[in-house]
Amino acid sequence: MPEPKAADPEMPDVTPPPRAKRRVVEPAQILARLRSRYVAISCGSVFLMMVAWVFVTETGIANELFLPGPEAIYKSFMKVAFRGYQGATLLEHVGVSLYRILAGFGLACLVGIPLGIAMGVSRSANAFFEPFIEFYRPLPPLGLYTLLVMWLGIGEESKLALLFLAGLPGVIIATIQAVRGIDMVYLRAAKALGATTSQLIWHVYLPAAGPTILTGMRISLGFTYTVLVAAEIVAATAGIGWMIWDAAKFLLSDVVIMGLIVLGLTGVVLDGIMRLIGRILMPWTRVRRT
Repeated sequence: MPEPKAADPEMPDVTPPPRAKRRVVEPAQILARLRSRYVAISCGSVFLMMVAWVFVTETGIANELFLPGPEAIYKSFMKVAFRGYQGATLLEHVGVSLYRILAGFGLACLVGIPLGIAMGVSRSANAFFEPFIEFYRPLPPLGLYTLLVMWLGIGEESKLALLFLAGLPGVIIATIQAVRGIDMVYLRAAKALGATTSQLIWHVYLPAAGPTILTGMRISLGFTYTVLVAAEIVAATAGIGWMIWDAAKFLLSDVVIMGLIVLGLTGVVLDGIMRLIGRILMPWTRVRRT
């Protein structure tokens, strides 16, 4: 075999330089950057709102009697938190209201989800219950409350019943739509494998309809919050809604605004807990957003 020729020292080296390694950006890094950007936008919007609030109160554009500044709200928060309002601290007011909300909303879910599944699966059940639900769903809460007080009295029973009726329609309607939106291929496949009715409900209906049901529960919880003040204005001595109503009668706008802020923050926390529970129970719903 012929020996390879030696390189001529007078000829220039034409070997191309090695290419630099291309940096690959992982999807998780992109998602983290987008999230940090969105968090920065949210924080910026809250900051602008606070600046506008301070501006209109410090310059006298808004009357301090009706719109006190952030400092007055903070002082009111500290006063009610440690000294209390009308014989109860802020933690006690929040605890009473959370008990009423969670009890009424929990009953609405215990009744609404099975009833919604039955109405979504069976046309006969839907025809039987739909007239009653569609009739009372648009009724104003105060109109219902007067009747509930006549029937159940002014105690906790009427308050819990009002919150229960406020949260029930949203859960039922969301469950019905979720069940009816399930792909029939899953049902036929499960039936072909010999699945019973209970197995269909636990292994097909609930997993497939779970995300939509959870969305309906979140909306229903928010509507239950809007009815809380109406539920606590009659014969109540504690509760964040009652505190807001009572403070408004004496033009204590700092207590009113502070109570609304606390009520909104507790709602945000509960909604976050519900979303966390949904991610734990339904991990297949974790879809990356870009």
